[in-house]
Amino acid sequence: MSGRVLIAGIGNVFLGDDGFGVETVRALSAHALPGHVEVADFGVRGVHLAYQLLDGYDTLVLVDATQRGGDPGTLYLIEEPGSAPAGAGRPVLDGHHMTPDAVLGLLGTLCAGTGSRPPRRTYVIGCEPALLEEGIGLSAPVAAAVPEAVRMLLDLLQAREAEPGPDPSNRCELRRTP
Repeated sequence: MSGRVLIAGIGNVFLGDDGFGVETVRALSAHALPGHVEVADFGVRGVHLAYQLLDGYDTLVLVDATQRGGDPGTLYLIEEPGSAPAGAGRPVLDGHHMTPDAVLGLLGTLCAGTGSRPPRRTYVIGCEPALLEEGIGLSAPVAAAVPEAVRMLLDLLQAREAEPGPDPSNRCELRRTP
């Protein structure tokens, strides 16, 4: 994979399983990664993430709790999750409720205004939450999914290194059954 990669953990650690992305990038930071890979905990700072992406990344990997109807702890790999074209719509700018779609929408607007380019590839590593209520700490199935999510991230980086060209598929989903 040529170019810079940003792996961004997002979510609110005060809302139970919404802290999945933050916990996963924390666990990932214990691994040695290539110099062109940056890992960051953005938490609920989606606006900051959009501005960070203006620095020029080839690939963005968002790590977040993702409700898709599976069993709690189910992991998903989603490629190019509905990224908005440059200038499409006006995202709601609420720094504490910036979903990946809102971040990508804001990025499209910022790129159109600055002449920057969004990442060529965008992925989401998502985990089906069990609890999104006030409280600190992940539920048992989501906590158990964190090491597997780290493994998925490492595998994704390795696969991208081996395939420098564009990915022929538009969307891919992996499911893990607890």
